[in-house]
Amino acid sequence: MNTKPRRVDAHVHFWAVARGDYAWMTPAVGPIYRDFGPEDLRQHLTRAGMDEVVLVQAAETAAETRYLLSIAERTPFVAGVVGWVDLPAPGASDAIAALAASPLFKGARPMIQEIADLDWMLSPALTDPLRALSRFDLSFDALVKPPHLSRLKRLVAQHEALRIVIDHGAKPEIAAGAFDEWAEDMRQLARAPNVFCKVSGLVTEAAPHWTVDDLHRYVDHLLASFGPQRLMFGSDWPVVNLAGGYEAWAAAAAQLLDGLSEGERARIYGETAAAFYRLADAPRTAS
Repeated sequence: MNTKPRRVDAHVHFWAVARGDYAWMTPAVGPIYRDFGPEDLRQHLTRAGMDEVVLVQAAETAAETRYLLSIAERTPFVAGVVGWVDLPAPGASDAIAALAASPLFKGARPMIQEIADLDWMLSPALTDPLRALSRFDLSFDALVKPPHLSRLKRLVAQHEALRIVIDHGAKPEIAAGAFDEWAEDMRQLARAPNVFCKVSGLVTEAAPHWTVDDLHRYVDHLLASFGPQRLMFGSDWPVVNLAGGYEAWAAAAAQLLDGLSEGERARIYGETAAAFYRLADAPRTAS
């Protein structure tokens, strides 16, 4: 019997620039302004000892979600896809129902950080689509920054049945040393049992020559607030290439989590993501 813990990278992206639906992607993003796909990622997974990934949207189009699902269908190590749905649009609940027919579709992520209206997530137009996610046992990735957290607390209170994961620890302003307000908001959000958090995307919020010490109090706070049972590791590859790359972040995460027990690390490195995203019981391996 194989008792090896599942190792899941809960946050990666693939994209093809020529598709033209990545509004944020210009030559200004430097080393990530090119195509990234499964074969580019495979070597990093092997080095980090990761078996599976959750593939997350990077464009605000239904076409990109279909594109990612098509990749997942032919890529065994992709265990699930978090796609994009036009949540305020008429018919959003029907769109969710259609996507739910694919066993690889695991949830939706609106790009909240790109929306100027901080109250967008509280629009009544989102109520039924968010309930539809719950009804189909799908999840909601909250791509937010610290200014959004007061609104996110209200959203959480309105949707107690919806599994919500905060991407990238809500992108704390690590480079500026901002901590206290973010920490209190995250502590309050963690009181809701349906709220989870990704230990990902932190190095791109730190200063260019970041060190593990720069990250410690942020990760320690997430651990204290959510516990390993509601935290999941993510690389945010290939965006992480802007801040040292996959291996540098993986090594830093290993140091940051070194004080945990083997069982606690197993949760963060795979078991939490597998349970949260309802990944298939049999892992889709990277081999």
